[in-house]
Amino acid sequence: MPADTNPAGDIFGGWLMAQMDLAAGNVASRRARGRCATVSVEGMTFLSPVFVGDEVSLYGRLVGEGRTSMRVKVEAWRRYREEEAMNKVTEALFVFVAIGKDRRPTPLPPGHAPS
Repeated sequence: MPADTNPAGDIFGGWLMAQMDLAAGNVASRRARGRCATVSVEGMTFLSPVFVGDEVSLYGRLVGEGRTSMRVKVEAWRRYREEEAMNKVTEALFVFVAIGKDRRPTPLPPGHAPS
């Protein structure tokens, strides 16, 4: 939306990063079966801009886990409203930690680790 843009009409990178963090958080929360917190974001490079009216699609997948932590890779793709072709905008690795009821890191429940 226009409120999320700079004067040139490009979407703010921070807005896109926030959307990616939400997507990664969904993946992490499903794996942890509960609350998670973002610990870090690694390696975000913007390959192309996103403009007002573009459709943005986010794809996240669990790529690693430790005792309490998870690594989630998220890719952002955009599609011009009038076209079918999609272009990759950016990707990043988000690190999350599972949080228990005491608001401290908690071990992940048994489950399938990514291969």
